[in-house]
Formats: sequence, structure tokens, C-alpha cells
Amino acid sequence: MSVRQKIEALRAELREHNHNYYVLDNPTISDYDFDMKLKELQELEAKHPEFYDATSPTLRVGGDITKNFNTIVHEHRMYSLDNSYSKEDLEDWEKRIQRILGDAEVEFTCELKYDGASISLTYEDGKLSKAVTRGDGFQGDEVTANIKTIRSVPLQLKGDYPPKFDIRGEIILPLDGFEKMNQERVAAGEDPYMNPRNTASGSLKLQDSAAVAQRPLDCLLYGIVGPNTGITSQYEMLEKSRDWGFKVPSIAQLCKTIDEVMAFVEYWDVHRHDLPYETDGVVIKVNSLQHQDELGYTSKSPRWAMAYKFKAEQVSTVLNEITYQVGRTGAITPVANLEPVLLAGTTVKRASLHNADQIEKLDIRERDTVFVEKGGEIIPKIIGVDIPKRPADSEPIKYITLCPECETELVRTEGDAKHYCTNFYGCPTQITGRIQHFISRKAMDIEGLGGETVELLFKEGLIRNYADLYILTKEQIMPLERMAEKSAENLVKGVADSTTIPFERVLFALGIRFVGETVAKKLAKAYKNIDALMAASSEELIAVDEIGERIAQSVVEFFQNERNLDNIARLKSYGVQFEISADKLLNQTEILKGKTFVVSGVFETISRNDLKKLIEDNGGKVGSSISSKTSFLVAGDKMGPSKRTKAEKLDIPIITEQDFLNMV
Repeated sequence: MSVRQKIEALRAELREHNHNYYVLDNPTISDYDFDMKLKELQELEAKHPEFYDATSPTLRVGGDITKNFNTIVHEHRMYSLDNSYSKEDLEDWEKRIQRILGDAEVEFTCELKYDGASISLTYEDGKLSKAVTRGDGFQGDEVTANIKTIRSVPLQLKGDYPPKFDIRGEIILPLDGFEKMNQERVAAGEDPYMNPRNTASGSLKLQDSAAVAQRPLDCLLYGIVGPNTGITSQYEMLEKSRDWGFKVPSIAQLCKTIDEVMAFVEYWDVHRHDLPYETDGVVIKVNSLQHQDELGYTSKSPRWAMAYKFKAEQVSTVLNEITYQVGRTGAITPVANLEPVLLAGTTVKRASLHNADQIEKLDIRERDTVFVEKGGEIIPKIIGVDIPKRPADSEPIKYITLCPECETELVRTEGDAKHYCTNFYGCPTQITGRIQHFISRKAMDIEGLGGETVELLFKEGLIRNYADLYILTKEQIMPLERMAEKSAENLVKGVADSTTIPFERVLFALGIRFVGETVAKKLAKAYKNIDALMAASSEELIAVDEIGERIAQSVVEFFQNERNLDNIARLKSYGVQFEISADKLLNQTEILKGKTFVVSGVFETISRNDLKKLIEDNGGKVGSSISSKTSFLVAGDKMGPSKRTKAEKLDIPIITEQDFLNMV
């Protein structure tokens, strides 16, 4: 046997042992024998670097140092899930599905919702090429070197895997491993980690991958995205993933009815405490990938999946004081400052009280003993008061009448849930809040600039609005606290680089009230540039798809303000993008304006998503279900008969894929 053959044989054998131990939990070799074989391979590879392989088992020990994690745009967006808390929620979801799919028979795959750090792994030709954190769903941090140290993540796949795909899952820290880590920390005189989820998430951003390799992290996978995978259902996806070498929990069940789904939920709500890792619910997915494709997505979540959250843990503690926060739009949010209490693995000190109505409804008072739970086990909230424990001299809360930051009188107009500070351009917290929104990841994504730095720059009088960021110099920044020459250079460069951010994100960054990401995209597409948008009347704006009176009025008022116009003029002069780029405009027309298309079935020459994009790029609207407002039904292969029946009943033209392509 040649040296190369010996190296490759050892690699193959060690991969198999790794899989048996870390994925199947069924070791077939002692730890000592494994270590001896690994050592033999390391020695051979050191003597023969010409046979280097990035997927070798010897590379799992770490050693790579990552000072700065590259930001990578996800090829396929990582969506969040809608939450449900009752059988009624699930039944309503099922009705929404059936309205879109018609009388198609729908099955569901139920899986546990793992409480870890989301990850996307890219495989090319069976090899792990990239690992990226979820980030904001659109882009995340590349953590490939750290992920390679996790033994349950295969570096080389086996079987009939597709040439390229992404697989999504959770990086978790099993409970026994977490407990052992904390015992070691306490013995060393260090504070214990608070919970497995945050510790797993923090591990992914450690700069030294050798330190990551020392942590008992695991990777549980559950979803593949990519073209031409040959997979037709979610359940098949789980089985195929196991065959290719991924660690996919066997706790998954195919259900035909919501009653069967609820039986799965109720079983695991009790038995989740027997699991070796934390889980906070069940994820229910429509099983057929064709149905998933047809159901599509909202701006935030897939329509074909729902998370059922287990009942939140609840504790009681004392409410010491109510303080008030001012948001970037002037909205006032009361905050309960609590006696610290451990809740679902984290120490809770504060909880939102939402608005004056919430305080009045619960009759919450300072020094009350209150019941606290985590809404969806994420955001702490007060759900009630232990009245028998209320102090005898307790008094009802008098809601503030003046802004806590600038003492402007608060207003609350009819229909508003909150009180507002109207000192939009003079209230310091509103000013810094708008700048922090402007630099945020989904907006201008300015590297080297965070919320604390914004506060510091404002306090030192260097910025009064977001346009001021573009005239900052290194010399101005360096004298500031915690600012060295390199960090000052990075900040100035980050601001300069933001001039390449596309118009729709710039529009979102401006902070117009009620204009979120989705609305910003619609307005940018409808008006193409800021000048056309600024000239639009309220009536013209309402004519844009999904733009209502409230949004239209807010946009008009924003562009009537001289300070906003001045900021926009300055941003233009600094090179910020205020029109859709020429390459985007090149493929856009208005030939389908006023027409609504429902797309159903499987297509031959174009994917369903590309077909929908063509509709929108040419001014049309994509509908999710057939109604009297539908202009055309684009029918592909395997379209459900109910859609055809409904279209025929309403005299809606049914066209083929080629008919549509001829239109555009």
C-alpha cells in the first residue's frame, strides 16, 4: 500500500468512527485506539503535505485564529418562524394553508425545536465549504474554522448527495457537557455560564478555533435548501440527510391531522425534560416540498411552517421601580425594573410593560410581587400581580406626562397604543435612536460603528444627525474614549463603504415612521428614485400595492420637513444611493401593472420563485389564493384540481408557463 493509499484509508476509517460515535452514538472502537490512529494520520500528513485534504479528521482539533469574521450574504434567506400557543392557532394556520392549496391532501412533519444557535452549512461536491451564522437572516458571519471542530458535522459526505446545497440546523450544547463546563469554571474560580444556548452561540464567535474544539458542542440538522436535490418531502429530507452523514434527531413524526400534531406536542411537552439538550417547542412543517413551494413566504416567515411554543416558565419577583424609555419615533415604553430572578436559564432584571393601558389593566404598582414569564421564552413580560402580597401603603401608578429625556409634554392621539414625545428633532434619545437605526445591519450596515459609539459621538458634539457621519474624520474620532487609530480608520472606512448600499435599504434607513423593510422595497420599486418619491401625493402613494393611508401620510409628512430634506440633500452629495441601480432597472417594466397572478404547480423552464420574480419585476402582483381579483392562473404540472375548478368557476384565464413567458 502506497503512502497516499495509507493516508486515505486512515481518513476513511476515522471518518466512519467519528460518525459512529458522534452521530449514531454507537462507538465501535475505544477512545485509545481512535487516538492512536489519529496520531498515526497526523504524523503521515506532517511528512507528506502534498496529500493535504481540507476534510481530514486531523483538522478538527482547531488552531486557526480568526480576528475578524467575514460577513457572508446567504444564498437562500434564513427565515424566522411564526409562533403558535394553542390548538386553535394551529387550526387557523391549517385553514390558511387550505385556502391556498384548495382541497389538496396535506400531511405535516413534526420535529422538536432545538434551543441553540442557528447555522447554515454549505456543501460542494460532498465537502463542507462554508459555515455561516443566521445573522439577520439575509447575511451572517462565516465561522467555518470553528464549525469544523464540531465532530458531528461531517467534513466529507457519503452516498448520493446533490452537487451543491445548504443544510440548516442548530449548534447546541448538551446539558451534561454544559454542566461539566460550569463545574470546571467554578473550580477555577470563574463565574458559571448562564445557559447552554447563549454559551453555544458565543462559542461560534471565539477567535481561536482550538478553544472551540475544547467545548462539547453538537450540531442537529433539519432542513436542506438548494436546486435539484431530488427530494420531494420534508420527511424524506430528514432521512436522506441521515444517509449522507448528518446528525438528524430521530424524534420526528409524519402526521395527517392537527389532532395527531397535538398528540406529538403534548407528549413532548412532558418528555422534553428527559432529553439530553434543551428544546422549547415543536416545529410543524407541511411535508410536501411542492406544497411548501406553492405556499411560499410572507416577508418574515414561511407560510408552510409553524412553531408551537411550550408553555413558558413562570416565576415571581418584586417590581422595584417603573422607568420610561423613549424610542427613535418618540414612542414611550414603560419598563419594569425587577428584583433579579432566574427565569428559563437567564437572570431577568427588566420587563416591558408596553403602555399605559397594560399598567392599568393589570393594576401594576411599584413594590408589587409580580408573576413574570418569557413571551415565547425570549422577551420577559409581567402577566399578573400577587395581590395578597401588595404593601398596605401601595398607590396606583401615575403615568408620566412629560418626556423623561427632554421634558416635552407627551401626546396620545386616538388609535395610538402609546404616548409620544413630539420633540422629534430635539429629543436626544430620538436623535441617537434614529442614527442607530440608520447604521443597523438591515439598513446601512456600517462596520466599525455601534450604538455606544453613536452615543459617544453625539455626546461629544461630533454628530447631530445621520448625515453628519459622512464628514467625520479620523483625527476627530481618535481622541475619544476607547478609540485607537485603527478603530477610527475602520469607522471612517465603514461609513464610506455604506455609499454602495442599495436604494431600498437607504430608504428603510431614513427611519420614516411605518416604513419597514418590506414597505421600503415596495416604494423603491414603485418610484425608482428619491425625487419621484418625495414628489408623490398621499393619494398616489395609496395606489401603490399594500400602502395604506397611515403609511402614505407618514411618508408625505417626512418629506415636508426641511430638516429631512436637508439631510437627504447632504447624503446625496456624499454619494449615498438614492435611486435603483441601472442593472436592476434593466429587467423591470410595467407591462403587468394592475394584474394579479396566482402561480401553481411545477414548471419546466423556470423555477416558481423566478416566475414570481418576473411577475413583480414587470409590475404585476403575486396572489397566494384565487379570488375575483385574480387576473391569471399560471398552471404548471401537478397543480391541484381545486384551483382549476375555482378559476373556471370565476372565469379566470388559465395560462401555461409558456403563455406567461410570451407576455413578458
